[in-house]
Parts: sequence; C-alpha cells; structure tokens
Amino acid sequence: MADVTRIVADIKAGNIAPIYFLMGEEPYYIDKISEFIEKSVLSEEEKGFNQMVLYGREIAIEDIISNAKRFPMMAERQVIIVKEAQDLSRSIENLVDYAKNPQPTTVLVMCYKYKSLDKRKKLAKVVAENGVLFESKKMYDNKIGDWIRNVLAGRSYEIKPKASQMLVEFLGNDLSKISNELEKLMLIIPKGNEITPKLIEENIGISKDFNNFELLKAIGDKNIVKVNQIINYFAQSPKTHPLVVSIATLSGFFTKLLLYHGLKDKTQNSAAKALKVHPFFVKDYVAAARSYPMRKVSQVIGLLREADVNSKGVNSNSSDSDILKELLFKILH
Repeated sequence: MADVTRIVADIKAGNIAPIYFLMGEEPYYIDKISEFIEKSVLSEEEKGFNQMVLYGREIAIEDIISNAKRFPMMAERQVIIVKEAQDLSRSIENLVDYAKNPQPTTVLVMCYKYKSLDKRKKLAKVVAENGVLFESKKMYDNKIGDWIRNVLAGRSYEIKPKASQMLVEFLGNDLSKISNELEKLMLIIPKGNEITPKLIEENIGISKDFNNFELLKAIGDKNIVKVNQIINYFAQSPKTHPLVVSIATLSGFFTKLLLYHGLKDKTQNSAAKALKVHPFFVKDYVAAARSYPMRKVSQVIGLLREADVNSKGVNSNSSDSDILKELLFKILH
C-alpha cells in the first residue's frame, strides 16, 4: 500500500509524527507499522526508559494521556504503543484534547484493530491534522494473488500463479497468515528462486492435486474421473475442505464464466482485466466456455444456490459430502 510506504519512508527520514492512529479491518498493516516504529524510532539504549507497550483492556484513556505527557529520559523522544486500542472504543473520543495539542517529544501509537473511527467525529479530524490517521482496509480476494507476488518480488522471489492460488484458497484473505507461510518458504529456498505448487505441498501441507483450484479445472474440462477423485479426497478431510468454501469457489468461477460469455473482446489480457484474474487463468475460462454454454452456466448458478441452501440444513438432511457429490453430478451432466 502506498500509504504504508509513505509512512515508513517519513519515519526513516526523521519526519516522525507525535501521534499515529492505526485503524481498520485488516490488522496486518497495523501490526507492521507499529512494529516498525517499535524497532526503529529509539535506539536500544533509549528503549529501556523511553518505550512502553500498553494494552487497551488494561488501561484507561486518562492513563495513556498521563504517560504521553511526561518527558523522555536522556533521549530526544519517548514511544508509547497502545495495542488492542479497540477495547477503548467507548471512551476513545476522550483522546481529542490530547490530540489537539500532542506532546512533541512523545510518539503515541494507537493500534485500533478490526474497526475504524467515525471520520465525522472530532478525534479522527484532529488526529489527521496533527498526526497520522491510517486506515487499513480489508483486501479484496481477487487482489491477494497480486499482493503475494509483489511481496515476494520485493524479496527477490517469484511464485507460480497456481502456487499463489493454492495459498489464497487455503489461507483466505488473512494477510498475516499468508505472510507467515511465505516467511517459512523463503527460509527454505535461496533468493532468486521460484515458489512452486510442489514446494507448498511439501512444506505447508496443501495438496497440489486435490484442492478447489484443481476441482475447477477438472469441472471446466469435464474430467469426471478427476472430479470424483477430488471430491472423495475432500470427503476424507471435511474440516480442511469445508463445503461452504467449495460452493463459494464454484460460484465465483461460474459467475465469471457467465461474464466471460458476454465479453466482446475475449483476448487474454482484456478478459483477465474484465474477470479480475491473472492472465494465466484465462485459459481455464476459455476451456470451460466450450463445455458450458451460457444457458448451462445460468442453470449451474441456480444449482449452486440450491446447494448453498441445502448446506444450511434447509429442506435437506444430507451430509456435506453427499450435497457436493449431487451438485457436481448435476453440473457435469
């Protein structure tokens, strides 16, 4: 994110704000910015007397302000980091008066996760005027693959599109979890190398042959044998491959396939942009479009909605495995 890069660059250049209010649904960047401040603003010798970490559920706003107003000891500034500041949501506006005139020798960092300040209220406006107000928004699923590639490129690694898709499918849009797994993989292979599906299977435990990505490909090719192999594998580990995720993945695929049918320009790059997928995956939609005309795709979307209702126990006592098997039989025939 450009805002994160700018904040880090300013701190490195010595342009340090007296207050950082880090908020939003995505905790990853909140953690990264606060960790960077914690590690880099003060020297190791200065941290003993001038850096403290507080927790929202253990302290009141008034105590935070009291600590923020004191002067540093034998240092240019002090750093106060308040983690889990969202636990102070009921009284957070009491920080307004301090934010209007923050102590210039204090760096106050508020980590306000999973929610955001009401920007119409005073605190958000005052922090934006006198410090840094940063909102970390949840990343859309279709952007995660690009994020993975960019993170790895910044560390001199590459990743195959299928490998990236495997991580997204298995870990969802939790950037912290994905980052942790990427760190493990980067410890294994030297810089300049490529992260492959095989490497992920061997070190993270995600099957490169039996996952929702491969299920989509098999359905698109109408490879009935492969589809049955995958759903039988899913049935053996339902917690790892929950029905709700499979239905959501299939719904996303067939919704995009319906959109693909309606495209005037079906060239790879144009289709990738319209479908919001990596160009590598366009060939899967091309293959599926041959097997599933627009009318059939519309029927499949209806079948997926019905399966979703059945998975919630409405008008059905079938197991998740049986619901998926019946759904795929209807899709393929």
